[in-house]
Amino acid sequence: MDYEKGYVYELMEKGGPTYVTESNFMEAVEEMMRARTLCAKANACMPDDPTYITYLEELFGRKLDDVRILTPFICDFGNGVKFGKNVFINHSAILSASGGIEFEDGAMAAPGLRITTINHDMNERHTKYTYGKVLVKKNAWLGMNVTICPGVTIGEYAVVAAGAVVTKDVPDYAVVGGVPAKVIRYLNPEEQKE
Repeated sequence: MDYEKGYVYELMEKGGPTYVTESNFMEAVEEMMRARTLCAKANACMPDDPTYITYLEELFGRKLDDVRILTPFICDFGNGVKFGKNVFINHSAILSASGGIEFEDGAMAAPGLRITTINHDMNERHTKYTYGKVLVKKNAWLGMNVTICPGVTIGEYAVVAAGAVVTKDVPDYAVVGGVPAKVIRYLNPEEQKE
């Protein structure tokens, strides 16, 4: 069957499913190879060589003058990631972004962030995938080695403690931690500064 260009991305945005056996999935494979190649080029630059950012700008299709990403960095779908202003992602992040990832203004991540937006079907795990967008809202802070699972929203000013595995939405101003992450306490919104 013939598919129009972009059909696989429509399926991903809707949550899937997609099948690797369908011809429309080749467009996704091409994006994965493009993204992996650009990340490899960025990661091959010395850390003090500012030209690495040109590869990441090509990856995301936008200027990154208001976003800071440190290498090494891995992202498999550059066309699936959106950034607000003043976003900071520390080194060793892995973004599996086929289902979509959005970082709102001021979001920040410590080293070792892991976000996945894709999942395998329990029964057809080698051929069938489902997706869930991850949203990191305004001024959220993700600690070292945090893992965020598909379909999760991290609330405004939320703090995710180091090593947490986030499987459910995190409310605004919540501090969460653990595996799976649970609310530890809430921040006082009046104390937060823009």
